[in-house]
Order: sequence, then C-alpha cells, then structure tokens
Amino acid sequence: MKHSDSPVNIWALGSCWPAALGFTGLYYVLLQVVTWVWFDVAIQPRALPMDLLAHLLLGAALFALARGPVWFVSVLLVLFALLQLVNAAKVAILGGPVMPDDFRAVRSLFLILHGWQFALLTGLSVSAALLLLGMLQLRRRRAWFAAGLLATVMLALFQLPAGVTGAMDRWFGNSVWDQQGNFKSRGLLFHLMHESARYLALQVADPTPGEVGVAVEILKPGFFVPAGFEATEIQPRRNIHMIVLESFWDPALLSSAELSQDPLDPRFRALWAASENSHGLSPVFGGYTANAEFEALCGFPVTQDAVFFEGRLRQDANCLPRHLAAEGYTTVASHPNVAMFWNRVHAYRRVGFQNYWSRDSFALDDMNREFLSDASLYRQVLTRIQPLLENGVPMLNYVLTFFGHQDYPLGPARPPVISASSASPLVESYANTIYYKSRELMDFLEVLRQLDPHGLIVLFGDHLPFLGHNYEAFVESNLLAADRGAFSDDMFATMTQTPLIIIDGEAGPVPLGNLPLYRLPDIILGLLGDSRPTVMSLTRTPSNLSIRPLPGMQYILSGNNIAVCRDNVDDSPLCRGVAHWLDAVEKLTEDLYSGRQYLLHRTAPPEDGLTL
Repeated sequence: MKHSDSPVNIWALGSCWPAALGFTGLYYVLLQVVTWVWFDVAIQPRALPMDLLAHLLLGAALFALARGPVWFVSVLLVLFALLQLVNAAKVAILGGPVMPDDFRAVRSLFLILHGWQFALLTGLSVSAALLLLGMLQLRRRRAWFAAGLLATVMLALFQLPAGVTGAMDRWFGNSVWDQQGNFKSRGLLFHLMHESARYLALQVADPTPGEVGVAVEILKPGFFVPAGFEATEIQPRRNIHMIVLESFWDPALLSSAELSQDPLDPRFRALWAASENSHGLSPVFGGYTANAEFEALCGFPVTQDAVFFEGRLRQDANCLPRHLAAEGYTTVASHPNVAMFWNRVHAYRRVGFQNYWSRDSFALDDMNREFLSDASLYRQVLTRIQPLLENGVPMLNYVLTFFGHQDYPLGPARPPVISASSASPLVESYANTIYYKSRELMDFLEVLRQLDPHGLIVLFGDHLPFLGHNYEAFVESNLLAADRGAFSDDMFATMTQTPLIIIDGEAGPVPLGNLPLYRLPDIILGLLGDSRPTVMSLTRTPSNLSIRPLPGMQYILSGNNIAVCRDNVDDSPLCRGVAHWLDAVEKLTEDLYSGRQYLLHRTAPPEDGLTL
C-alpha cells in the first residue's frame, strides 16, 4: 500500500529540499556571526555570496547522501561548526587560516588543548565522524549522483592539481605571503579547496643530484661535508647548555598595558644588556615551537606554514646533536610535555639526540595547572646531568621549558604580583608568568655557571606570546596591526624578535645583534672552535645581512635598515638576490631532510659564494 503523505516518502520524493537548503543557509549565517563576535574573524562582504553558495552545495550533497532529515541536520550542525570554529580559532590565535598541512598535526592539536576547549573539539570531531558514517544511505539515485559529484571534485584535485590551482588563482587571486587575506577574500570552503590543490601541485619528486649541485654552488660550497672527510678532534670539548624558553618575550614593550612593575628580573636585564640586547628571529608567532627548535638545532630556515617535525623531517639528519655525538658528546633533550607532541619522539631521534626526557621522566612536583614549573624542571635536569659534569663527559644539554604556555596559569606557589590595565586579560597573566620565568631562569643560571664555568650557554624565546585574538594586546600598544596584510616593515621584525643570550663561558655574553634562529648551530660550533665541515654552515649569509624567511616573504635586516620582500610582489635587486639564495636553501632542505641526501655524498665543487 502506498502512503504518499508519510514522512519517509516525503523525504524520498524530495519535497524537503527547500527546507534543507534554507536551514543550511540560516546556519551558515549564524556561524558567520558567531566567528565574528567570538573571534573577531570575518570574511570580506564580497566573498559572502560565493562562500554561501559553496556551503549550500556541500549542504545539498549531504542532504542527498543522508538517510533522513534528522541525520542531515545532525551532520550539518556538527561538521560546519567544526570547520568554522577551528579555522576562526587559528586565524585569531596564530594569524593564519587552516591549511592542508595542518591535518598532519591534528594529533598535536588535541594534545595542546585542555578543559572545555579539548572537550568541545573532541566532541565535535568524534560526533562528525560517527554521524557521517551513520548517515550514509546509498540506495537512492540522488545519493549516487551526489557521491559521483564529490568523487569528481576529489579526482580533479588529485589528478589535475596544477590546472585547478591555476584556474582558482585566476578567479580568486592569490597572495603568497598573506594567507589570512586569501581566506577572507575566498571564504573557508573555497580556500581549503584552493590551497589543497596548490599543496598537491607542489608535491614534486626529490631533488636530483644535478639540482643539489646547482644549489650548492649558489651558496657556500666549501662548507658542506665532502665524502670521506676525516674529522679532527675538537679541543677543548666544552659543554653546551641550550635553553629554549616557552613564549619568552619582554612584556615591558606593551606600553599601553601600564604594567605595575617590570616583569623581567633585573639580573636578566643586566645579562641581556651585556649581550647588547641581542634578539633571535623566530620563524613563528604564538605557537609551532617545533619550527623554532628545528632551526636552532639544524641550521636551515622553515619557510612554510607547517610543522617541520610532523611531515618534513623524514631522514636522520646532520643537525647539531648528531654532529656533536660523532665527536663523543652525550646529547640529551628535556621537555616535560607529552613525549609525542609535535612528533618529538621521532624528530629528536632523527636530529641526533641520544636521550629524550619527557613528561614521564620528571616528578610533577611543582605545577602551574598542567605545566611543570621551570624551577622544578631546572632542578631535576641539574640532578640528571650532575654525573656527566663530574666525569668530564662533554654534553649537549638541551632544555625546552613548558611553563609559559598560554593561557599562562600560575600555581598556588606563584601568586600574581603585577597588575595591568590592558583590555586583554592575558597581558596581566603573561606579565606574571614572565616575572616568575625570568627569576627561575636566573637562579638556574647562577648555579649552572658555578658548576660549569667554561660551558657555552645558549638561551632564547621560541616565539612571541599569544595575547588576545588578532594580536589584540600588540595592536593596543601599536606594535602590530590587527591584520597581517596591514603590517608595516617594522612590524614583521617585531613579530619575530625574542630575547637571545649566548654566554661564552668565562668570557661572558656575546653580542649577536638580530640573529635568525637557523644561524645558531653554526655560531655555536664557531664558539666551540669546531672547524669540521658541516651542512649547517651552508645558510651563512653576508656579514651585513640577516635574512628572516617567513611563509611567502622574507625580511632582511642590514644594520638599522629593514627591507621586506613579498613573493610575487617585490622585485628589487636585493629581493631577487634573496629569492635566488632561498630557492637554493629550500632545495637543499628537501634533499637533506626528506629526500635522498645527495648533498652528503658530493665531492667539493669549486669555491663560490653568495653575492646579494
């Protein structure tokens, strides 16, 4: 018997299509309002019609695939919220939208969140996966039609990525250096499709021996490791203590925050002044610590908006730990976080660390919420390295702190002592965090320098702190603009500069000026008197230039002068020279860390060098 007015048959006849598309449109508008109000993230008005159309098309496909209206509504609510909220959060915190490479780092995203944020992301992700699987009903013709259309789009992306990228570049345009601007001019779904096609189009074969040879000749060919080179022993073999300070920066620069006192310990101020207030130039802002680590350990810049440890470090690499281990050094990394965060278990092994002491290796006896205090971390590290100090075994003692991570909680042993009038409540929390971090650091340095007066001590901040959505506190003090596309040249320098101090044993602090973090390994080896050829010297630049590559751009510091080179925009002779240099660096990065490492098997070519 036919019941044409039953709910199931109404669904089957398709009379719910207007309601489904109407619901999709209304929900899209609601999410745009939520991301605007909650995160202050919104796409350009001219992008709204195309972005709405993309969401309506996706909603129609889900409607066609769903086994019933309840399933469709449930999937739409969860999936759209997941996409929009995660993207808006990344834009607000890190200054850029979701990119294809971020899907490699999903595991670490879950590990970094806590409380309601972790619960929300986990709930949305699990619900989306289960609902998508549960809703599928492929017995209807319209379901097969929708599945075919989705498969066609995916096939075009995977089989014709260059063609899709070219067509979308012509339609939407593309700014290599301003992905936030790209997202705002395209909308989320077209942005994801556009950059996924570009990502696939750029997946090229490993560099060939010929390409590696050309890249070497552009750089400093005398510095790479020739095949069969016999190293000489380093004399004397001094210890290296490298301390990477989570989100460590100078809050006093926030002039509008009206801090009640200077957060930095006076002893730190004096030590930093003795280094002539040197700065490390980090490749990242507000997060992605692993990229700063890679540069400081391996000597090559990170140039893409992706976590290098997660997908691009696929070979055992000639980084600082491995280079020193070959000379008899013990190499130890300490970080009181979950061991596998940012793929550190494998990454640390690949760069040459022999031991990795992670969260489970430490007594969690002095906590700031889930973060082990620096005081406890330093104390426990000293206890572990004491036998090496006493026995004279040379070591690379690498310490990455965890306290100082957003949102800057303090434990009961660390009451707030600084007040601030900033509109961002994070400023006061951060200032108090730096108050304790700087004092615990200086207490540790006093003990360490007594125990190891000849040791080489390197310390720097990994990146600037997150202090509110869209650079809120930095905008308040006119340090940054709310949108990366509106940054002045000086702002690009500001967003990467963290304190850097190298203490050369009894000789004291070494003035280094503004030093990109990828230059640290070569500087360290020079201070050790280690003249063995190494690939870490390949990224040397002329003495009058500091080149800080960032995704889609580079800024160059020469004395007090700053020049910014935006890819496909700036075409001065200097920018062309830097681009030529960077192309060679990126080719060797691919060869050394994810390719066939042809560089390590070359014999020395004729001497040549970089001229900009």
